[in-house]
Amino acid sequence: MFPIDFCHIPVSIIKRSAGRSAVAAAAYRSGTKLTNEWDGMTHDYTRKGGIVHAEIMLPAYAPPEFADRSILWNSVEQIEKARDSQLAREIEAALPRELSREQQLALVRSYVKDNFVDKGMCADFAIHDKGTGNPHVHIMLTLRPLKENGQWGAKCRKAYDLDENGQRIPDGKGGWKNHREDTTDWNDKGNVESWRAAWATYTNRALEAAGQPALVDHRSYKRRGIDKIPSVHLGPAASQMEKRGIRTDKGEVNRQIAADNKLLKEIKARVTRLYNWTKAEAEKPADKQSTIAGLWEAQQQLKQPTTRTGRIRALQENATLFNFLNANGIRSMQQLHEKISDLNTRYYDLRGEIVRAERRIATLTERGEMWKQYSQYKAVRKQLDKVKPAKRELFEQRHSRELLLYEAAARYLKELKESGEEITPKAWEREISKLTAVKNVKYMDMKAMREELKAVERLKKAADHLARTEQSQKKEEPEL
Repeated sequence: MFPIDFCHIPVSIIKRSAGRSAVAAAAYRSGTKLTNEWDGMTHDYTRKGGIVHAEIMLPAYAPPEFADRSILWNSVEQIEKARDSQLAREIEAALPRELSREQQLALVRSYVKDNFVDKGMCADFAIHDKGTGNPHVHIMLTLRPLKENGQWGAKCRKAYDLDENGQRIPDGKGGWKNHREDTTDWNDKGNVESWRAAWATYTNRALEAAGQPALVDHRSYKRRGIDKIPSVHLGPAASQMEKRGIRTDKGEVNRQIAADNKLLKEIKARVTRLYNWTKAEAEKPADKQSTIAGLWEAQQQLKQPTTRTGRIRALQENATLFNFLNANGIRSMQQLHEKISDLNTRYYDLRGEIVRAERRIATLTERGEMWKQYSQYKAVRKQLDKVKPAKRELFEQRHSRELLLYEAAARYLKELKESGEEITPKAWEREISKLTAVKNVKYMDMKAMREELKAVERLKKAADHLARTEQSQKKEEPEL
């Protein structure tokens, strides 16, 4: 069986209440210059690198002019009047590195057409690839249905509540009880799961057609038993020893698994926060974006720790941050976001490798423990065979625990052998040592990533401080 990789597919809504616009998002993803006619702001991302293809796909009823990115998204902006309007849906998906550019493009077109365009949505997608091993696609989708005349339809409609006889229910105010319901099923909760599953299906189909054995799965590591590394079942013998304070191999594995799970959870939270922050910053108009130089200067002015240990830690984080920015040539929020995006991908790669190694180590450790248990109590079982029938029951009573542990181990090893596995304790130990060494290297890489993320968080802290200061100053300004 070939390894199954997790495909991370975030789905989000672009909405005005979050300070975003569909025009700005489209300009950023396509690397173009667009003006939002709703607020008059121009968004120029023509210098953004790594955009290898951008394309608009339209349903049958869409006006032909919607093939123009500016016309399409300005039409969306104009039809949405409210300041908290939802403007577009965005789906982001990693593209298999095993496929050529042409094959990646064919995969995206097929997926977008079948799952969105044929359902009536306008789709604007862009393939990004900076050559760092992280090719991915951004898919922006319209939220309103189109009428047969090419005009935008309503997102929802009023529907009357009905009683058991199918009659309208009075509201006591001279009208009828009612509720709002969507005019399409695009917002159904199950759609996200379906879209993710479809992406995995289409990707695997494309890989198979290209003669590639790699497989992907849309389900999270957690749903597949990978996200949180499961602990090893201690069993009665190891459990009793651990309770008495005697450390066992299985116990050591579980302690390491707990440490790994804690680290993975922490880094996931850090990289997610920074990814969302840098993404939002990078999509702001150029004149409203925080600059790296400005944030660096601002964070230098923040109140410093008073303790010696705190000051040393702050200096170390400053040095890490400086080296991180300098080594990666980061001069803008856009570049910072792209680097955080790469780290996000790197996190999932490392996590998968650590988890697979840990699970295999756990399996091999359990096998080794069962072999030890079998070997330890085998002599007792042989003694039982030599006991005379009259004294057999008494012997079994006196040695019931040892015999039970032997039988459990014997059953385990028998089932293992019947499954096609060889009983090779020394080979198990060698493999555990090799996997542990590999896992420790990945673990150190993950810890190094954590330090980089902690350092970048100093910039976010400075940005948050500046935002609070600006907001406070506005409140203090006298009204004219």
